[in-house]
Amino acid sequence: MKTSNHSRYTVKSLVHASRVLEAFQTPGDILRLRDVVERTGFHKGMCFRLLYTLHQCGFLDKVGENHYRLAAEVRRRRLYRLGYAAQGQEASFDREVRAGLMRAAERAEIELIVVDNRYQPKIALRSADYLIREQVDLVIEFQTDETIAPAIAAKYLQAHIPFIAIDIPHPGATYFGANNYQAGLMAGHHLGRWAKRNWNGEVDEILLIELQRAGSLPRTRLRGIGVGIGESLRVAEQCRTVSVDGDGQFPTAQERVREYLRQSKARRILVGAVNDPSALGALRAFQEAGRANHCAIVGQNAEREARAELRAANTRLVASVAYFPEKYGDGLIRLALDILGGKAVPPALFTTHHIVTPENVDHFYPNDDLLSDSGVSGSGVSIPYSR
Repeated sequence: MKTSNHSRYTVKSLVHASRVLEAFQTPGDILRLRDVVERTGFHKGMCFRLLYTLHQCGFLDKVGENHYRLAAEVRRRRLYRLGYAAQGQEASFDREVRAGLMRAAERAEIELIVVDNRYQPKIALRSADYLIREQVDLVIEFQTDETIAPAIAAKYLQAHIPFIAIDIPHPGATYFGANNYQAGLMAGHHLGRWAKRNWNGEVDEILLIELQRAGSLPRTRLRGIGVGIGESLRVAEQCRTVSVDGDGQFPTAQERVREYLRQSKARRILVGAVNDPSALGALRAFQEAGRANHCAIVGQNAEREARAELRAANTRLVASVAYFPEKYGDGLIRLALDILGGKAVPPALFTTHHIVTPENVDHFYPNDDLLSDSGVSGSGVSIPYSR
């Protein structure tokens, strides 16, 4: 329930009573006095008097001597308060997830508190602490580092806050995002078919650009690429596979591929990247070395920058697997409402993937020229952190 601290018409006792009713997070919740104290932050005496009064007025049923639950005829109506710990805003994928989520929250009349993890583990931990202090009903967590996922999860679990994890699994969270192996398999199949058409099936090396700190699940994306190439193409025994860690970022991937090219003399190289910034960084390194024609690259996410490159003449970015981040918001809000409503939800919800190529990019994204990153509207409150 939203109230204004400055309204002279607000009846504080009713506000306090509504907070007690909101402590019952599902119709089946049975709470003790100390549970209500913990969830509301009110002192014990106030909670006791409010529980007694709400029971006398028929809003609460008493279960045994010291437990309460919502009366069957009471239907709570309130504005949910969700937290969104955004991965960052450097990549268009992250910006589109955030913008779509803010639009979906506004349509659903949900208050959305946004914090920016800035792609930094320490900031992600502080973001979790902030959202817990804000007493949000549910958190949508988008951060990349698998090593701190258990620590972040422990914070939410201890605070009894349900949470959804985007793309990187967190213990106890409902997963929402990529079907990593399937997306990788699609990329591998496309690379293999491209090599058959353009290189007569002859490949000297396969280069995989990883994001190691994201952990094991995104790594299956690259495993799928390798399997997909093998299923589409008879790879010669002397064809080696090389992996480099681009950390999911353009400049890092560019530098790692520069180093790789100083060592490799291969002339037909299939490149599978964990995301589009990595793919574009690799492409730039090949171009700098004057070896663009030695590679064929497939990215992941079909981000705006990759779509622009797919439209370029004679590009060696031959495809990107689309995840449609602009549609994440509606799915995330539906999932959050199901969780908060006590509905049974699956442990993982996967997004739909399609191969986007120079030939079909305008079919999937016909309005790119009309879009801009400015003017994004939403109801979120952004809380920046300094590094």
